[in-house]
Amino acid sequence: MTVTVAPTDPALLRDRFDAALAAFLRERRPGRPDDGTGAVHAVLRRFVLAGGKRLRPLFCYWGWRGFGGPDGTPIVVAAAALELFHAFALIHDDILDRSDRRRGQPTVHRVFADRHARAGWRGDPEAYGRQAALLCGDLCAAWSGQMFHGCGLDTERLRRGHALLARMRAEVIAGEYLDVVAAAGDGSVDTALAVVRMKTARYTVTRPVQVGAALAGADPEVVAALAGFGDPLGDAFQLRDDLLGVFGDPAVTGKSNLDDLREGKPTVLLALARAHAGPAGLARLRALVGDPALDPAGAAEVRGIVEASGARAAVERMIRSRAEAALAALDRLPLAGPARAALVDLATRAVDRRR
Repeated sequence: MTVTVAPTDPALLRDRFDAALAAFLRERRPGRPDDGTGAVHAVLRRFVLAGGKRLRPLFCYWGWRGFGGPDGTPIVVAAAALELFHAFALIHDDILDRSDRRRGQPTVHRVFADRHARAGWRGDPEAYGRQAALLCGDLCAAWSGQMFHGCGLDTERLRRGHALLARMRAEVIAGEYLDVVAAAGDGSVDTALAVVRMKTARYTVTRPVQVGAALAGADPEVVAALAGFGDPLGDAFQLRDDLLGVFGDPAVTGKSNLDDLREGKPTVLLALARAHAGPAGLARLRALVGDPALDPAGAAEVRGIVEASGARAAVERMIRSRAEAALAALDRLPLAGPARAALVDLATRAVDRRR
């Protein structure tokens, strides 16, 4: 008996995105082996292709299918281009956060710093790592645009999609700036939520699904209405990420559960904990969170205070309410049946990382 797997199966779609990314990167290998950029290409290829949920390409693809776009190579390539922009954002974010691990592997700046140290080159390995990674991130941003515009869709479709991509790029950079400001600012829940919306929610769900719909020719009013689905779902996704950053198992998440605490990352979770921990708990949070030398015992104490303050339970409630709002908004949209089911499944996966 022969079993046929639909080309829109999520796992197979991720394989198709990866194949498109691999082909694009192959075409950009250095023209000469001695031109000095081979290391950049090798590191970026490893980083881009080594795992990842491919949520942004999936949301883009199903935005396209939901409004009559056919399955085919052009939309797979256009959607996969969003993953290169995601690589840019992750590389720069890891530099700002001083993170050493991403997807279970060394971050890009860590790879270059270690390369410098092993070679015994002059100067500071850490500075070299940051500088090289910064340029790698810039290159991914440039490549994302090239891949999108070279996907094979007609000029008018690309024009509609590009308008949203341009907005997404500006929002991500603005959100990253707000994150930097928040780290030095009031640490309030409202400020943390603003960062969530600008830095993550819009470019994880809202803009990708809107880009897909715009490429397919959906009415502008409908494209705008997709924000009712994407914004709360993107919020829920980042709130879950913040919980995993403190309470997650590194063997499952692929990243440290100490980094956010050592950095003092201004998350909604920590803002709520500070607001409700009481004087003694607040004093311990101020002493421990943001300490670059925070050890596992100190982190365990922070987790206990966060749990006792009710912040963890409050964030779980926020995740549930936002996920429910997103699904309710999706019900009101004129989507094709298979796309609706796929987006519901993606929404569940975005907020429940055990799947």
